[in-house]
Amino acid sequence: MTRETITLTQREHQRMHVLSRVLDGVLRGREAARLLALSPRHIRRLRRRLEQQGPAALAHGNRGRPSPRRLAEKIRARILSLARTLYTGVNDHQLTEFLADREGIRVSRKTVQRLLRAAGIGSPRTRRPPRHRRRRERMPQAGLLVQLDGSHHSWLEDRGPWLVLLAAIDDATGEVLAGVFRPEEDAHGYFLLLRRLIQRYGVPAGAYTDRHGLFHRDPRTPRSVMEQLTDTVPSTQLGRAFQELGITWIPASSPQGKGRIERLFGTFQDRLVVELRLAQARTLADAQRVLDHFLPRYNARFAQPAADPEPAWQPAPPHLDRICCFKYQRTVSHDNTISLDGRLLQLAPGPGGRSYTGTRVDVYARLNGTLAVYYRGHRLRAKPLSHRQHVRRPSPPPQPPRSPAHTPSADHPWRRTMSEEIRRKHLKLQGVTFS
Repeated sequence: MTRETITLTQREHQRMHVLSRVLDGVLRGREAARLLALSPRHIRRLRRRLEQQGPAALAHGNRGRPSPRRLAEKIRARILSLARTLYTGVNDHQLTEFLADREGIRVSRKTVQRLLRAAGIGSPRTRRPPRHRRRRERMPQAGLLVQLDGSHHSWLEDRGPWLVLLAAIDDATGEVLAGVFRPEEDAHGYFLLLRRLIQRYGVPAGAYTDRHGLFHRDPRTPRSVMEQLTDTVPSTQLGRAFQELGITWIPASSPQGKGRIERLFGTFQDRLVVELRLAQARTLADAQRVLDHFLPRYNARFAQPAADPEPAWQPAPPHLDRICCFKYQRTVSHDNTISLDGRLLQLAPGPGGRSYTGTRVDVYARLNGTLAVYYRGHRLRAKPLSHRQHVRRPSPPPQPPRSPAHTPSADHPWRRTMSEEIRRKHLKLQGVTFS
């Protein structure tokens, strides 16, 4: 005779206890039905099964049997194979999306998570409990605050160069407004990002960034003589552009202060890296093309409407190219030329053939590499010249060879003292000869 151990749940233990009291005559059937929230008919059915089969009859009949809704073994094996090969390192959410969009396998995220964990495939990112912080409410309108930052990450993995992703996200909606891949985090990249953002949406009211030297100049940096004479506060190129656009610059005191864009980069380092890998992106141009197709899909899934549907974007200025560029001041030389970073510009004569020698002009280095010269708001005609050649002076005529140096003898008059020379002359006058 074989004996089988059956473990009852807490609910089944409660039923057995109440039904045992019914069998002992302590409780009646209607009272047991009221205690167990069952019908009197079901109580009679359970009582008969308990009398015939014992406590094992109270266990569910499907216990130990595979569920009819269980995922087919073939599909389970395919999901695990894809997770280990093509989609290695993909998080559970994105893997569920890839299975539905690319492979035609529609399962829930919990099913995928349970399947991966049972097979020993953990999450690609380990998360630790966050520190307690007070929640900052989102801005009520889109365009009131934009967060800008750069992410240094191996976006192309081992297929291409190291890149930096510059991105802008709206604080009210969480929409990624623009993104630019650059070889490094530089002002040129932020100008490209700012110009894309403004051309598509408009000018935001504020910009929330870190305290990178690209956005502000260290106040401890000594000012130049011209800045001291004009009593001007030094600024960076991006700081000057923010002032001309009327954007309030808000520096963050910690990375958690701009947590929205920090979390965005964490999500991108999960999702965008996989998109770049599947597209086999190897260059900066390939990565930018994948990013431009990725952002609309990302915003459609994760962006949310603002509390106030009326946006706060300001219209883009007509001379945006004269703001989103590098601006310098130069003094015109006597030959009406300007030099900037080794490039030489020749200014054309002004009205009436006037010369601009000695005047201060503004030189705009546009993002496309061209230069433009402005004097008091008016653009001057200028053409680039070749690199300045050094004037080669004529070589001096050849000199005759010099005679070798002569060393006088030990008894040479130059080696004698004046007193000895006078004595010799005096004795010579007296007729004394020297051998």
